[in-house]
Amino acid sequence: MPSTGRSGLRRSGEPGTGLYWWAEVALVLAFYAVYSAIRNLFGSESVEPAVALANAERVIDLERALGLYREPGIQAAFLDHEWFIQFWNLFYGTFHFGLTIFALVWVYRGFPHLYARDRSTFLCTTGLALVGFSLLPLMPPRLLSDCGEFGACLASLHPYVDTVADVGGLWSFDSGTMQRVSNQYAAMPSLHFAWATWCMLALWPTLRTRTSRALIAAYPLATLFAVVVTANHFWIDAVGGLVVLAAGHVLSGLLMAGWRRWRSAVEVR
Repeated sequence: MPSTGRSGLRRSGEPGTGLYWWAEVALVLAFYAVYSAIRNLFGSESVEPAVALANAERVIDLERALGLYREPGIQAAFLDHEWFIQFWNLFYGTFHFGLTIFALVWVYRGFPHLYARDRSTFLCTTGLALVGFSLLPLMPPRLLSDCGEFGACLASLHPYVDTVADVGGLWSFDSGTMQRVSNQYAAMPSLHFAWATWCMLALWPTLRTRTSRALIAAYPLATLFAVVVTANHFWIDAVGGLVVLAAGHVLSGLLMAGWRRWRSAVEVR
């Protein structure tokens, strides 16, 4: 049945979510605003640095036990190449949002039959990350050597460099304003890696050339390198990102199945 433009709904027979583009934009922005408010409200301002440090040390101990604690060596190998680090600072600060927005728009406009599940998985994954942030507030590597309000000041033990602050990029996470409006300990899971993997999975079936598929397949790996070399995450945070992405995919399927059953029941009436 056709609906009025005011409601934000398309005709029910059209593929996709049934929402006009501006309603989709409003939905995603509203969801992200609520997500950000919850993440930051219960973030680093309400968590003792000692708690976040203890969790970071547990992560380090786990990686050492696996023989895979390589983050300090990886960053140290590239710190002398300023232009290289600046590139990855730029990559870290822009692709996370830029390519994710592109993927949402690309699939919505060109592949509406895929969009509903992809968007729902994206939103569920982002929402579920809040569980990880609350259960495991984690001091990222860059703060282990930082002597500011949210850091551990342990450069002798953990000689990480905050590359955005020390080398340069689009913005710095160490400014007083940024620290107070952003959850400094929202590191586990890594949403950078979760979103990057989501982008790959969403875009892969829509791409036709080997080059485009090779580039999108490399994107999560490039993101993993970026978060490690900039000292924003441990590699195991990326594993957490995969966990919430998988859980988000399952949850979105359950929610969409429930929505379809409800719609069918309403139409029968």
